[in-house]
Amino acid sequence: MKRFSFVSFCAAALVLLLFSGETRTAEAVTCDPSQLSPCLAAITSSKPPSATCCSKLKEQQPCFCGYLKNPTIKQFVDNPDSKRVASTCGVAYPKC
Repeated sequence: MKRFSFVSFCAAALVLLLFSGETRTAEAVTCDPSQLSPCLAAITSSKPPSATCCSKLKEQQPCFCGYLKNPTIKQFVDNPDSKRVASTCGVAYPKC
């Protein structure tokens, strides 16, 4: 169970980092990589992302560059599976 929680956290962080490139005004977003846990199934398998996953990615997008600066989270965000999920959701990979 502990491993699953860590994997969920990392997957969420990865997704956030991928989508931080788009600039837009944040509406009091609380940067919390665990908010991306709905994307875990899509990142760890070939399943398409859910509407909830895409919504959370877009919501957390202002936080992505911050997630990329965190060495613990970066390794999970900068991978092909996370980029695939972001692309499928229409969220651009960040250019920080």
